[in-house]
Amino acid sequence: MSLENDSTIAAEQAKSNEANKAPLPPVAPALDPGYAQWVSSIFPADATPPPLGTIVEMRESTETMIRTLFAQFPPQPTVTQTSYTITSSDGAPIDVIRFTSPQTQDSDQGSQNRPAVLHFHGGGHCGNSVSMFERAISELVVLTGVQIFSVEYRLAPEHPAPAALEDGYAALTWLSSNAASLGVDASRIAIMGESSGGGLAAGIALLARDRGFSPGLKKMVLVYPMLDDRSITQNPAWDADNRTVQFLTLCWEAYVGKEKAGDAAADVSCYAAPGRAESLKGLPGAYMEVGELDEFKDECQRFAERLAGGGTNVEFHLWPGVPHGFDAAREIGVTKRAIEGRVRVLREL
Repeated sequence: MSLENDSTIAAEQAKSNEANKAPLPPVAPALDPGYAQWVSSIFPADATPPPLGTIVEMRESTETMIRTLFAQFPPQPTVTQTSYTITSSDGAPIDVIRFTSPQTQDSDQGSQNRPAVLHFHGGGHCGNSVSMFERAISELVVLTGVQIFSVEYRLAPEHPAPAALEDGYAALTWLSSNAASLGVDASRIAIMGESSGGGLAAGIALLARDRGFSPGLKKMVLVYPMLDDRSITQNPAWDADNRTVQFLTLCWEAYVGKEKAGDAAADVSCYAAPGRAESLKGLPGAYMEVGELDEFKDECQRFAERLAGGGTNVEFHLWPGVPHGFDAAREIGVTKRAIEGRVRVLREL
């Protein structure tokens, strides 16, 4: 064999080796089979999505869907709801709904005061209400033995940021100030929310830190939280033609302003978009979770990493094969594991 042929063979072998070293294209995560089956049973394959054109249209379609999904949750007849009207920082009246059960009123190692959760529902900062989530909240009260106070905060665009944040902080200070009469240990208050409610909970935790709230929050429970408006323009995985991305863009524009949403250079408060916070030091311990197929996955992972880097104890779960709001599929294994985690962390209060 000639040297020329040897050289050719060597060159071809080198190219083959380089090709083998080249990274393989990413493989899209598979949808959890149980979730896929549930979706097909709830939503017909040929269903036409409702229009997204305005916030009003979006609210109507979203609220109809949410009510349908939560109707499958069993009622909890032992849970009592009591509404309290409090005053926000600008004088606006807001309601806080207290969920209690016989389990929440049992003595706790000889003390009448027990832990409590201040809760914020999801809805993109623009929709939904406490009543829509009452069965899920009531179930959590029964499973944990912890009373939950859910805040009927004001919604954008009628009330853009910081209205909801101030409503939430007013609810936190009210709960802490009235802890003894409500049977609450003020040193064991957790803040919790799902989706935009999770982002709101994180923003209020930042407010509590910066305003010197005492005795301080015990825990953050952030369920697939909506944390960073910059994702609508800067996340390469987000497709502007995707319906969910269009929905989130509408929400962020309503909440922080159309001219600001998604602009990294814009003056957007870190309390409204906690992912923008320069420092996450000094926040309470966190329990965070998000689905592998959730649009919020990247911002949630970054937030968890930054919390841990700032010295916060973080328990983070990335649930495989499921999207945003996966826990509406009550009977699948992933949801059961997620609920078990939430129950455990609230019981640990």
